[in-house]
Parts: sequence; C-alpha cells; structure tokens
Amino acid sequence: MLSATVIVNLQDRETRAGHQPEAEALDLEPQTEPAAAWLGLVGRQHRANFDLWHIEDEARATGATDTELAQVKRRVDRTNQLRNDLVEELDRALLAWLEPKGLPNPAAALNSESPGLMIDRLSILEEQRSDLALCLEALWRETLAGTRRFKLYRQLKMYNDPSLNPAIYRNPAHANLPAK
Repeated sequence: MLSATVIVNLQDRETRAGHQPEAEALDLEPQTEPAAAWLGLVGRQHRANFDLWHIEDEARATGATDTELAQVKRRVDRTNQLRNDLVEELDRALLAWLEPKGLPNPAAALNSESPGLMIDRLSILEEQRSDLALCLEALWRETLAGTRRFKLYRQLKMYNDPSLNPAIYRNPAHANLPAK
C-alpha cells in the first residue's frame, strides 16, 4: 500500500506538471480502488503544499498593500489547514487499512511521527528527502511486521477551530468568519 519511491515520484511529477501551464491538470479527486485512492490522497496532500508555496510567494511580492497581504495570509491559513487535514486523512486511511490485519501492534515501539507527517515532509524537503524516504519505508515495513507503530495525531493546526483560536472567534468583529 505504501511505497516511498512511488510517493516521491508522484510528488515530483505533480510539481513539474504544476509549473507547466500547458500541462494537463492531474486528476487529484478521490479514487475508488484502495491503492489508487491512497495515491490520489497523497497527490491532494502534495497539491496543498504546492499551492501553499505559491500563495506564500504572493506575500513576498514587493509593493503588495496591507489589504492584499491580509488576504494572502487568510489564504495561507486556509491552505495550511487543508494540508494538515490531508495529513490526518493519510494516517486515517493507513490505520483503516491496517486494522483488519490486527496492526499496528499496540505493544510495538512507537514512532515519533506518523507516515502522514513523513509524507508531508517528503513533499517539502530536498536534502533530507532520500533519507526520509528510507525512514518511511522502514516504518511501514516494521509496522507490517508488528515491531513498530504510529498514532494519528489530531488538530495539528488550529487556524479555523473556534474553540482553539479565541483571538479570532471570540472577537465580535470577526464573529462572521466561517468555522473549519
């Protein structure tokens, strides 16, 4: 189900395609077959990173007004929230796939980060990418062997959660902002 090589190749292909305006848009909609659905989800998560990089570039534009910068910041927050939601979805999908196999083994050593977080980092790192890909492969192999496990970590970013962002949602001036 999980292959770091396939993931890295998918991310590279989508990054190249995203920088070529004449290229056909990749189909990043959810798929039905488990492996295709998994890779579709990986692609959607990478696309959120790709979009985030370009939105952040807009904030660096010289001559941008305060109003434009505020709008860009809100887009960064929305896209970052999507990116983190997709990381959680990746982990949920893997855990759902593992559950019928009695995995991950609750007695196994706990990994410090989940596969979803590692895949997110594969999308954005360069120098450490091959090492991280090897670590992801090892985590998956050890999870399948029952010697290592990972957990789903919820609410990595709380930009849009009214209960966790009181500076925005308890301020009457911002009462009409949409929740997550």
